[in-house]
Amino acid sequence: MPAHHADIALVPRPESVVAGPGRFTLDRDTALHAGPGAGEAAALLRELLAPPTGLALPPGPDGRVSLRLDPGAGSGVAGGHGAALGDEGYVLTVTTEAVLLCAARPEGLLRGVQTLRQLLPPEALGEHAQRRERWFLPCVRITDRPRFAWRGAMLDVARHFQPVSYVRRFVDLLALHKLNVLHLHLTDDQGWRMPVAAYPRLTEIGGRRAETEGDGVPHEGAYSRSELTGLVAYAARRGVVVVPEVEMPGHARAALAAYPELGNRPGTRLEPWTRWGVCDTVLGVHEEVLDFCRTVLDEVTDVFPAPYVHLGGDECPGTEWRDSPAARARAAAEGLAGPDALHGWFLRTAADHLASLGRSPLGWTESGADLPGSFTAMAWLDPEHGRTAARRGHDVVMAPFRSTYLDYPQSADPAEPRGQDGVVDLRGVYDNDPAPAHWEPEAARRVLGTQAQLWTEYARTPAQLEYLAFPRLCALADTAWSAHRDWPDFLRRLGPHRERLAALGVGGRAGRAIPHTTSTS
Repeated sequence: MPAHHADIALVPRPESVVAGPGRFTLDRDTALHAGPGAGEAAALLRELLAPPTGLALPPGPDGRVSLRLDPGAGSGVAGGHGAALGDEGYVLTVTTEAVLLCAARPEGLLRGVQTLRQLLPPEALGEHAQRRERWFLPCVRITDRPRFAWRGAMLDVARHFQPVSYVRRFVDLLALHKLNVLHLHLTDDQGWRMPVAAYPRLTEIGGRRAETEGDGVPHEGAYSRSELTGLVAYAARRGVVVVPEVEMPGHARAALAAYPELGNRPGTRLEPWTRWGVCDTVLGVHEEVLDFCRTVLDEVTDVFPAPYVHLGGDECPGTEWRDSPAARARAAAEGLAGPDALHGWFLRTAADHLASLGRSPLGWTESGADLPGSFTAMAWLDPEHGRTAARRGHDVVMAPFRSTYLDYPQSADPAEPRGQDGVVDLRGVYDNDPAPAHWEPEAARRVLGTQAQLWTEYARTPAQLEYLAFPRLCALADTAWSAHRDWPDFLRRLGPHRERLAALGVGGRAGRAIPHTTSTS
């Protein structure tokens, strides 16, 4: 088993940590050398460290801090089996004389930058400048690489809008934990947040609702195109991919409020939904709707360069289609068994257009067998649905609600904020295994990874979001990155990590501290 030093508490847990004697000193004269291809990682390190530490890390060919790309990095050292580090692995060596961060790919350097930050005192992560002449790194050799390629978090900005400034902060918190996907839930029954030039009423009307569950308080918000492209670039510099979600054919009430002619009852005037749950209003299946979806997806893929676009796809009642002569005629014309088969047809049609744009579709699966074959399946209702989807040839991202939905309360304490019925505690998140050992190897290989979900029915503010996210997101990050499972060790590392979160203002902004867990059972 790789050695781990008791005083080096990193989250997520590295593959191997070998501590050495002494420490490396950083001061105003410490220079940084970035080899070919390492410039972006060097720029990120300076950007993150300079404000709180005052360390400029000026460039220099003889800099004692060195970042280097080496295609052979990690061979023969990762676990002693000669395995290379892959796209995101890195080797970080700190001696009393020098710091060397080496990776095979730029993404690996970005992950190593976050490890460097965590090796510094917590104040080096803070928001305020510190009065220190020198900063110290413990001498150590870390060899590290992730278990899963997809390690993410979904942020719902449709139910309650969040300003782009906060979404950027959320990206920073993901990157600190080596989470590399921000799944941005942009549209739903209660709000449409993505601008589409050809359909301006989507945000003008669909981005505003009169109230929320009878509170009488209007809620509105939408992003500009420049805000979203700026967010994508900001995240990319930190090694985070922004995957957009635009719901179809269900969860579309906000779009239908803006353009009623896209529905199954074109003469019916609607408003963005003011309640939670599953709305039975869905998109129609006539040509105008398909043109709308293609135009929306054209703009989405123009703004978001991610290889995936999430189309939602779940919780789509078929009542309106069964009652609609036009929908029944469409089903017959397409040779479908009936109106209920329009769901799969609709998703295949959207997926075909995404394929023409060079992108791949994602969708929520409620059974493992309800998505067209080209989809990557997100299994949320039951982990076995992920296994079913994998057996059917889908790639899978595991998102089971009983262990990854962070809008559920963290405990049964009556003082917990309002949330969904039930509890998802820290241990429950930590015990989530995206590819359990009892799965067939062929199915397990289909699992891309896992992600947490932050639905915002009951979370209106950034402070409330961070209270829900932490420390549970730390547990998901730990098990998505590392194959090693050791609950007491995770709790040991989480203690010092809370100091980093506190330095970043996590918990303090909420008016209540992030929950503590002391049980080691």
